[in-house]
Amino acid sequence: MNIRLFAGALAASVSLSFGVAHAAELEVTHWWTSGGEAAAVAEFAKAAEANGIKWKDGAIAGGDNARQIILSRISGGDPMGATQLNTGRDAEDLVKAGLMTDLTPIAEKEGWKNFIRPGKLLDSCTYDGKIFCVPVNIHSFQWMWVNRHVFEDNGLKAPTNWAEFVAEAPKLKEKGVTPLAVGGEPWQINGMAGVFQIAIGGVDLYKKIQINKDADAAASPEMTKVFQAIADARGLVDDGFVGRAWNDATNMVITGKAGAQIMGDWAQGEFSVAGQVAGKDYDCLPGLGMQAVLDTGGDAFYFPKPKGDNQEQIDAQLKLASILVSKETQVSFNLKKGSLPIRGDIDMNAANACMQKGIKILENPDNILPSGEQSFSSDTQKQMEDMWVEFFNTPEMTPEEAQARFVEIIKEAN
Repeated sequence: MNIRLFAGALAASVSLSFGVAHAAELEVTHWWTSGGEAAAVAEFAKAAEANGIKWKDGAIAGGDNARQIILSRISGGDPMGATQLNTGRDAEDLVKAGLMTDLTPIAEKEGWKNFIRPGKLLDSCTYDGKIFCVPVNIHSFQWMWVNRHVFEDNGLKAPTNWAEFVAEAPKLKEKGVTPLAVGGEPWQINGMAGVFQIAIGGVDLYKKIQINKDADAAASPEMTKVFQAIADARGLVDDGFVGRAWNDATNMVITGKAGAQIMGDWAQGEFSVAGQVAGKDYDCLPGLGMQAVLDTGGDAFYFPKPKGDNQEQIDAQLKLASILVSKETQVSFNLKKGSLPIRGDIDMNAANACMQKGIKILENPDNILPSGEQSFSSDTQKQMEDMWVEFFNTPEMTPEEAQARFVEIIKEAN
């Protein structure tokens, strides 16, 4: 990538009162390897280089795989300069162990609490009153992506909600089109289940389970409906879904091999790279078109403490943290990523129709829900993930059997 194209503009626009004596190099690890993701992370690299930081890219394919490598390196004494992780509790143990650089000085100096929204994103970066990560976007899994042409070219009406989609799905199958493109990686199945939990079960049910850890809600008839909807969805996928990468499933929708996909708003980057136009070539349905809410997780960057507490490296880390939340970088990155910016004080008129939907939803605080990464420990998340994957991959398992396991997980959740 040519990471110097943007240098002149950003060097003038992002001025920082602290600095590094000469160009410091930071190895930056992340799992952004799809076409849309690579285009987005290049914007971070450009901004860093324009401000005197050498960005040594450390892309690692596969979110689950990358996360384990990243956490293992830090705990094993081989820290990178900066790393992407989800906004949530992924790095909680490393923070407690004192292995992360404290970003509180730059956060207070620049007033992050005044412009990072929603506030829970920064709360997720805070431990014992100190800030240890910087949120860079707002991502939500609560989206369904629909190829309009697949439906219209087959004489069908493009669905506006899950119920309409289910009604048209058999007709798509008759035409040789897979109704629902699914990637079988565990995190994808788990995320899709969270979408059904809100869309079918309702916001109140989601809050009781995610926030209050209410086992009675987990055992309720409303939650039974969620399990049944997911069981029904198993009949809408193709035989090759197991192990499929998320962006390959997105490509099935883009190329007309599938009618729709339930996937987070990072899918927008793939539609953009393919030259697709929101509202013309594809539609986006927040909450499956049934619940216009967002679970606001996303990506954050942590800065592992350098060996020997190297002050030059720490200065570079604080400088990069400041760059990542700057107005200019927030606009350029999120337009490519398909995510929403963490700042509410920037001009996003260039955002496409789907991003504008998300921005509108965020205007009402009641529409903002915590993601699973924010609500549950890594151990609880893993138990849920295993349960949802087994249920989706095992048609013989009844909704009642799966729900009984779910209830036991919520009883012990932390």
